[in-house]
Amino acid sequence: MQVFVTGSTGFVGNHVLNTLLDRGHQVRALVRPGSEYKLKQPDKVEVITGDVTESADLIQGMKGCDAVIHLVGIIRAFPSKDITFERLHTEATANVIEAAKETEVPRLLHMSALGASEDGSTPYLRTKFAAEELVRQSGLNYAIFRPSLIFGRGGEAIKMFGDMVKKYVVPIIGDGQYRFQPVSVTTVAQGFEKGLDPETAKDQTLDVGGPDNVTFDEIMDALARVMGKSIVKIHMPVLPLRLATSALQHAPGYPLTTDQITMLLEGSTCDEKPFYEALGLTPIPLEQTLREAVW
Repeated sequence: MQVFVTGSTGFVGNHVLNTLLDRGHQVRALVRPGSEYKLKQPDKVEVITGDVTESADLIQGMKGCDAVIHLVGIIRAFPSKDITFERLHTEATANVIEAAKETEVPRLLHMSALGASEDGSTPYLRTKFAAEELVRQSGLNYAIFRPSLIFGRGGEAIKMFGDMVKKYVVPIIGDGQYRFQPVSVTTVAQGFEKGLDPETAKDQTLDVGGPDNVTFDEIMDALARVMGKSIVKIHMPVLPLRLATSALQHAPGYPLTTDQITMLLEGSTCDEKPFYEALGLTPIPLEQTLREAVW
């Protein structure tokens, strides 16, 4: 198949590209000017220089394609740079849909996020849901995947958590009992490749999680075991951290926002079985996922 991919230079995007190439697909990757160096296999893909906010770039890239994989998303907004959830989630998705219609691409695969909802607790979750609704109402043949926390080689989350483990003392926000179902980036990438079949998960919205429903404390303990380290977990009171973050979140280099704290404490779990059944995939256990991510 000829596949057009947005968000191709990101963590998930590069894994998706690798999987598509390994399966013999031809790939066109939408890449913002100056970001070409982020592609892991630039010589094996057709690079379309452009932006998801520009319809002409999308139309150019989609012409003659059999499917579109739309991965663009942000976890943090920078309004002063015109990087907002509304622009990169909702408006970008609307542009992708219109371009897919104009070029008559027969299949759209869209990456959302577990927990997306109309009344979500943060703009991130609400705009992710708004984008989903645009896809569902588009009239296109689609599938929407909503991953939990994604772990894999090259991911920012696993790097951050691994660095914490290496320092022995691991700070944990709150009681550490909020739950996740971390999923391997390999599973996510394979899901998108399998989903290219227009009859697979047709017009479905599927939650994507790993087989292990675990607390954040348990994730850090498992990572320490995989890395062969001993750790001491220090649980930080939520309120003082939230107040400090409220004051500092716009300062250059500050690593957190209050919205990120909110979503962390909410956790991210699901019924993952329909995804694996629909895509014909085998779940990867947490410790194997972590081992593949750090070694």
